[in-house]
Amino acid sequence: MSKTALSLSVGLAAMLAATPAFAQTEISWWHAMDAELGQRLEAIAQGFNDSQDEYKVVPTYKGSYAETLTAAIAAFRANEQPAIVQVFEVGTGTMMAATGAVNPVYQLMADAGEAWDPSGFLAPVTGYYSDTNGNILSMPFNSSTPIMYYNKDVFEKAGLDPEVAPKTWAELETMGRQIVESGAAPCALSSAWITWIQTENLSALHDKPFGTLENGFGGLGTEFVFNDELQVRHWDNLKKWSDEGLFQYGGPAGAADAAPKFYSQECAIFMNSSAGRAGVITNATDFEVGFAPLPYYDDVIDEPKNSIIGGATLWALNGKAPEVYTGVAKFFTYLSSPEVQAKWHQETGYLPITNAAYELGQEQGYYAENPGSDIAINQITRGTPSANSKGIRFGNLTQVRAIVDEEFEALLAGSKTAQEALDSAVERGNQILRDFEAANS
Repeated sequence: MSKTALSLSVGLAAMLAATPAFAQTEISWWHAMDAELGQRLEAIAQGFNDSQDEYKVVPTYKGSYAETLTAAIAAFRANEQPAIVQVFEVGTGTMMAATGAVNPVYQLMADAGEAWDPSGFLAPVTGYYSDTNGNILSMPFNSSTPIMYYNKDVFEKAGLDPEVAPKTWAELETMGRQIVESGAAPCALSSAWITWIQTENLSALHDKPFGTLENGFGGLGTEFVFNDELQVRHWDNLKKWSDEGLFQYGGPAGAADAAPKFYSQECAIFMNSSAGRAGVITNATDFEVGFAPLPYYDDVIDEPKNSIIGGATLWALNGKAPEVYTGVAKFFTYLSSPEVQAKWHQETGYLPITNAAYELGQEQGYYAENPGSDIAINQITRGTPSANSKGIRFGNLTQVRAIVDEEFEALLAGSKTAQEALDSAVERGNQILRDFEAANS
């Protein structure tokens, strides 16, 4: 072959190798999971990448949920947005109001010709992320709900049946006093997420409105109403139990100090996300852990309603090439497959987002071999969700939660009564809603 022909051949090969037909389509995925959860998330992306050669999902950790959402909004304004962003449930209202920014998952799947059966997903999960017409806007991924963890060894030391957890708040108070007074543990209860667990879920379990217009599902004109008799009673109790040493506050938001109080056996009962199960099992090595549903006030409701979800979903953002969205749709199909979802659920404690993933776990004997691992599923699917228990959807809810934390701390400090703290939280929260409404009308 002549030098000229050889040069042409090499040049042609280089050109062909560089053409899109021979290149993978990259799908950028911004997420908010670090440490072990981040590794498991990256394993899912790698599993998809290994399953085919047309698309490559590239996950990137962007900080906390709030930081990831803020980064995505800023990136969209600069036309540098990812194809997929993980957004926590409290950011749903913000994402829905971001007109033009979102490629709704129901439309995405239809455009790509991917099989899409919303009825196969857990109803409480899809209901939260659907519009008023029932269309699912984002792909369910890591959904959780709060449950109760308790120290069976401490219960036994206190003379309680370690297999019987308190079902009601009255029982919890009685058992808690016995635990502390017997010296089995210095504290009965600690809780993460005062806002999510002790306020938002409290309303849902007792079928009480947290806000008007179906807790914000009905539109932007909603107002908070969680300063009712039930909430005042519960905050009064938490303050009383705090003063008596039965309850120990673990801090705002995720309450970084709450879990260590449980792991060290300082507090006998710990309320946290079901997604905390893996962490509890890893850290609570010196005692046997029990799992139970959240308690309720049985003089307010005979049978509690379902709890509401936490966690996050995956939103597809507009502004990418058509082939990217085809890849996103295929990735979402892979992500929601029974095998992938069952593995993710069993390794992390997040809910299995599909009925098929739950059924696969049953067939595998996972729930029989891991008692308590189905508590969250049974609790969130209990009964038929009402307008008060299907979830909450408010704009800038992260800011409102911070306000609730501030008011709860004012209560514990003794500077406000429960009624005063909740009235202030509602008033300040409603101003946040009006500001959000004005910005998105």
